[in-house]
Amino acid sequence: MATEVSQQLETETEVTEVDRNADQPIPIVVVDDDHRFCLDEEAISSILLKNDVMNLPVAVISVAGAFRKGKSFLLNFFLRYLTNYGMENWLGDSDELLSGFSWRGGSDRDTTGILMWSKVFKISISEGHEIAVVLVDTQGAFDSSSTVKDCATIFALSTMTSSVQVYNISQNIQEDDLQHLELFTEYGRLAMEESSEKPFQSLQFLVRDWSYPYEYTYGYEGGRKLLDKRLELTEQQHEELQRVRTHIRSCFTDLDCFLMPHPGLSVATNPHFNGALKDITDDFKTHLSCLAPLLLSPDKLKTKKINGTEVTAAELVEYYRAYIKIYDGEELPEPKTMLQATAEANNLSAVSKAKDVYINLMEQTCGGDQPFLNPNLLEDKHQEHKQTSLDSFDASRKMGGAEFSLKYREQLETAIQESFDNFVKSNDAKNVFRYARTPAVFFAFGAISYILSGLFGFIYLTSIATVFSLICMSMLVALVVWAYVRYTGDHIAIGQSLEVAADFIWDSFMEKLYETIVKPGTTHIRDEAIKQMTNKIKTN
Repeated sequence: MATEVSQQLETETEVTEVDRNADQPIPIVVVDDDHRFCLDEEAISSILLKNDVMNLPVAVISVAGAFRKGKSFLLNFFLRYLTNYGMENWLGDSDELLSGFSWRGGSDRDTTGILMWSKVFKISISEGHEIAVVLVDTQGAFDSSSTVKDCATIFALSTMTSSVQVYNISQNIQEDDLQHLELFTEYGRLAMEESSEKPFQSLQFLVRDWSYPYEYTYGYEGGRKLLDKRLELTEQQHEELQRVRTHIRSCFTDLDCFLMPHPGLSVATNPHFNGALKDITDDFKTHLSCLAPLLLSPDKLKTKKINGTEVTAAELVEYYRAYIKIYDGEELPEPKTMLQATAEANNLSAVSKAKDVYINLMEQTCGGDQPFLNPNLLEDKHQEHKQTSLDSFDASRKMGGAEFSLKYREQLETAIQESFDNFVKSNDAKNVFRYARTPAVFFAFGAISYILSGLFGFIYLTSIATVFSLICMSMLVALVVWAYVRYTGDHIAIGQSLEVAADFIWDSFMEKLYETIVKPGTTHIRDEAIKQMTNKIKTN
């Protein structure tokens, strides 16, 4: 079902298999006809699990709000800023068409579900420290096709996975705009009972088409004053309104507001408007030139954090998986369920990091480039690195409490054991003598059979000599067949059967023969050496 919906949505947003390699918006959360939300894991993995970005801290800039209010239009200017990073004239030429996220004029919605730009921008915010920047577009709320649950789900997924949530609203900050945040304020209250960290990071109110610059000026300065006014607590307010305002301030690390002027009648009323700068008012372009750097410049970018810990691009995929599960039902999840999902993803992230610690240490000890290691020494190193990994897990900041994290610690131990089993197999594969044992057993057993055949033939015990001759010939044939299998790679089952037979011959006969002949002789030599040393000491 998820695949069918994904294909349908790709058609709507003009994303085809032919141009999959081009930079474009990719649907990562899709909505089916029954209003169920599905995560397209292949799509999100193709973006966030690339080798060059998956381990980088990620900054997620997401835009959400009502439909047909210019969210995708605005995101394309953010995209242009990142594409022309460091250029003074990043807005481009006056005739340059606006491309990127799908957008168009009109009264019907254009974006469906949640889309992520396929290119992850790597930005150096300080010497030796890069972060991955991701742009996310969301389905507009309150259109004629979406339920209240659809709108709340999209806004929730966007807010909970972003480091900067741009809340795109029209003309003014109204009471219903604040009420949409109520679900998060309750979630935030529960989250702060477990941790002093604020559960959400940056909420950026972006008021489009602001018509009262004589009251509050365009830009951040006027926006902050307007936001302070709207979040002001007064004695005349109802208790519910006071609670929402108090919790909004307590849930978000940063609250800001930016007032944008109207882009002009050519943008709003011309059906052929193509995004060219020449058709946009100078006021809008001036403040757009201020807004993008304030969100996306290296000193302003905010990485995604959960429980005070930076989230990597790979870990963000885990959080999407956790959240989509709880929003897949027919009803909106309880804030407590949202908290549990966050705690689960947080602990899984700690497990993944701790497992990586173990694997990296073991790679240095017995990885592909390392020589064969004595199994006993390998076991000692395993125990040492396992403890280091568990200590790393215990030291990481996790949500849910010690008892909740216990099962994830056990999960880590299981994962470490599975990894160790693979390292043991890899290490055994480097043991040259392990592969030499099969031909050595066949050769030695055949040689012994040949000698015994000759010996019994010499004393005229022909029937016994014949048996040992047949055994000798069998060993020779087995040796030739085994060598053929190892060289050509054909008839692997026969080769494995021969190795089992060689192990049986060694365990049943030759090892006992070795213990009977070699070990007593070794003991005798050792005892004689000790006796000579003792006599020498007495003489002195």
